Amino acid sequence: MRGPHNIWRLIRTGATLERTGAMNVVLDAFDAPPALRFVAKALGKPFMWLGYKGDPTMPPATRALTALGPAYIKFGQVLSTRPDVVGDELAVQLRVLQDKLPPFSIERAKQEVESELGLPVDQIFSEFSEPVAAASIAQVHKARLQSTGEEVAVKVLRPGIERAFTKDVDAFYLAARIIEICAPGARRLRPIEVIEHFDGVVQGELDLRLESSAASEFSANTAKDEGFQLPEMKWEYSAQRVMTLGWADGVPMGDNAAIDAIGVDRTKLAERVLQLFLNHALRDGYFHADMHQGNLKVATNGDIIAYDFGIMGHIDEYTRRVYAEILYGFIRKDYKRVAEVHFEAGYVPADKDVDEFARALRAVGEPIFGMDATKISMGRLLNYLFQVTERFGMETRTELILLQRTMVVVEGVARSLDPQMNIWQVASPVVTSYISKSIGPRAALTDLMQTARVLGRFGPRLPALVEAALIKQGNPETPKRPTFWRWIVLTALGSAITGAGAIKLAEKLF
Repeated sequence: MRGPHNIWRLIRTGATLERTGAMNVVLDAFDAPPALRFVAKALGKPFMWLGYKGDPTMPPATRALTALGPAYIKFGQVLSTRPDVVGDELAVQLRVLQDKLPPFSIERAKQEVESELGLPVDQIFSEFSEPVAAASIAQVHKARLQSTGEEVAVKVLRPGIERAFTKDVDAFYLAARIIEICAPGARRLRPIEVIEHFDGVVQGELDLRLESSAASEFSANTAKDEGFQLPEMKWEYSAQRVMTLGWADGVPMGDNAAIDAIGVDRTKLAERVLQLFLNHALRDGYFHADMHQGNLKVATNGDIIAYDFGIMGHIDEYTRRVYAEILYGFIRKDYKRVAEVHFEAGYVPADKDVDEFARALRAVGEPIFGMDATKISMGRLLNYLFQVTERFGMETRTELILLQRTMVVVEGVARSLDPQMNIWQVASPVVTSYISKSIGPRAALTDLMQTARVLGRFGPRLPALVEAALIKQGNPETPKRPTFWRWIVLTALGSAITGAGAIKLAEKLF
């Protein structure tokens, strides 16, 4: 339950940040104003002795989050996808967060499996190993199906993890509310929406049926992608707290020596990693948003195997077209068109000057294109682009930030395989192909056909809908007055709390 009782959790958090030396790192990353710094210090400094010590060999931020436990580790990992919120430097630190935690016993894991699947483990699996990986939310066991003898991976949620996460997430919401009150300038970063995004990610990972669904959808989208494999979902052996997939058998993507040993061309592998990601993002609008080396393997035939579908990215068709036009414009150095796309999409306020914006975009693109081809980074370009659009009043768009962060990770994977890779040369065919199919006469005809189908379905209802809208516009509803008890609470707050901060709090609550 959200409320003032969560202040105790914030005090423990503040105390740990102070004790580990992470408090100033975090406040500086958020560029916190004096009022917020005062509140944060007040919640942490006097209670340092209550804070967790953590591992002194770690950097301050990762040390603090690791000491605070699974929810904070996962929060740090999600924040690493939001450099727009925490800044580039802290985002890089958070990316190395390891959520490897002590495993729970194999006996408890078997109990969870039996409880979820309704059968004894021995009737389902002929073999069931000790944990092969243990993270903040779940752990994985290697097993063999009794019916077919197939090797599988069985993912099991940690006992009681749902309740533990719910408590900490409630405290995060309170912290976000305090930030909005004490730092009005931070509202542009939408702290409440950041926590809602984190909450959504976590809820998806706490219900393994949703991750199973994501794996199934991703598999259907990519079934015809050459050189790409996904473990097969085993729906009959999966439930809310247990997920079973085929075992991903291959060498780690991060082990170049092992890749060379199986005779796979790393240059072609690097190109395929990048092109697959762009295809998934542009063609399907649904991509693996945690595509680092730990979630990728290379099969003996050279295929890329992806797994762990807890964090997936989604982009609607219109946003994909905008994103592709922006990339295509930069590839062609058509900065005026890139600027126009931003205005057409409503990303930049209409009262800004399009020519001035185009010149700002040129200042972003030219230095990057002036680099050696092997040093050009699409992720860096998008990062600079967001900095420029922010100055021109563009609000944060979570889906594009997640895309940009994943682009950086995928580029890193590709460059680890082939340091001499030319990102633009590899990306150009995918972006150009998407543009040719999605923008132009053929795409316009497809859009018209889709519009006609929608109108055909809703045609019989259109007259009534228009009539209702016109009546509502002519007879606006009288605003609802606050109930008696809300007036009482409002009066009590107004008399008990004074100053600008109290007024802002009352406005926020009511």
